[in-house]
Amino acid sequence: MARIATLLALDIALFAGASMVHGGLLPIGELHSRAAIAEGIIAVVLALGLVTALARPSLVRLTALAAQGLALLGTLVGAVMIAIGIGPQTSGDKMFHAVLVAVLVSGLRLAAGIRQR
Repeated sequence: MARIATLLALDIALFAGASMVHGGLLPIGELHSRAAIAEGIIAVVLALGLVTALARPSLVRLTALAAQGLALLGTLVGAVMIAIGIGPQTSGDKMFHAVLVAVLVSGLRLAAGIRQR
């Protein structure tokens, strides 16, 4: 439980940070309001997943799979948008999406291995 909670917290921080960058709250990166909104929504979904997992440990596997699965889907949509030329095209954005995919896939693998009681 502690490992998945830590990973969800990392996911939240990554998406919240990306949202702040694209929203102009952090003075790095490129402004992109649509990306900021999507990343903010994903951060909220992950936060709800973390709160649910902590409040209902019996649902940790399902919650972690659902929250990270939705986050991965959103990240892949963002990666496709970058690939077709929509949105920020910086090398930082491309690398960040690759990191997000790797972290989310790792989280999904960890959550999939959780045995429910």
